[in-house]
Amino acid sequence: MQFLLIAIVTWLSINYGLPATTEVPAVRFVQPLEIAFLHYGAFTGASRQHVLDAYAVQPPSTRREVVSAYDGGHVTILLPVGWTGRTPAELSMLVHEMVHHLQATARLRYACPQEREKLAYEAQEKWLGLFNTGLEKEFAIDQLTLLVTTHCGP
Repeated sequence: MQFLLIAIVTWLSINYGLPATTEVPAVRFVQPLEIAFLHYGAFTGASRQHVLDAYAVQPPSTRREVVSAYDGGHVTILLPVGWTGRTPAELSMLVHEMVHHLQATARLRYACPQEREKLAYEAQEKWLGLFNTGLEKEFAIDQLTLLVTTHCGP
């Protein structure tokens, strides 16, 4: 895994000017709900219940799943159990989270958490494009979703 992460760091550095580092994060394979808890900052019992309640009222067919996450506090990428890295889509998840790792390592500042997602999705889309696919096909993330997900708002 370390060699793969360093290769991705090199690709990101060349393509996006992010500072390269040989310090790569740990990678943990966890249940999808644990990824969602981290993404939504649900660290207490009450906040986790809030996430569970929100998931319960939204049908799975309309819910946008959080498929991976970067835990800057523990310098760890969380990937779902069953992730193999054998498809461009799975590898793109790692590309996305490595952008966040490099942003954190470089101590880059953003106006809001959503703004830091812009580069991560851009890199993920470019990676997928190398394999003639994209975010919309692989993850059902269209342009409107990207706009909402990557811009600071009220």
